[in-house]
Amino acid sequence: MNDKIAVYPGTFDPITNGHHDLIKRGSALFDELIVGIADSKRKGPLFTLDERIELSAEILKEFDNVRVVGFDVLLADFATKMHAKVILRGLRAVSDFEYEFQLASMNRHLIPNIETMFLTPAEQFSFISSSLIKEIAMLDGDVSEFAHPIVQQALKDKFKKV
Repeated sequence: MNDKIAVYPGTFDPITNGHHDLIKRGSALFDELIVGIADSKRKGPLFTLDERIELSAEILKEFDNVRVVGFDVLLADFATKMHAKVILRGLRAVSDFEYEFQLASMNRHLIPNIETMFLTPAEQFSFISSSLIKEIAMLDGDVSEFAHPIVQQALKDKFKKV
């Protein structure tokens, strides 16, 4: 198996235009890009794992070489199971670097045959985070610049229930 497979892991709670930007660019670099959606119960996500998978899969269906897969195991084990050669990570700001560097170093120790690659988002997405989008949406703010219309509707629906 010589395919260049990468895993782009995260909670994607919810998927943002910044995530989409990285996925678009990452999909051009690899034969297959697997968007690995972590269960992350400890983070207390707004959307269930199934909801996050469904939202992401719908938004990313335009990419022939992108697959959305949920996981609830160690990233090292998930990446190995997916036959990945690379773990793709996004760096929005210098403040992300220290944490991401630690993760990359730990993953290099756990899975030395899988590299970590960092991409920075396009400038207009560098400040977007799922947390900020959720907070804006919860307070009935406009998130149309930051999230796909499907995500905007899902946020509206979710906060109506709260």
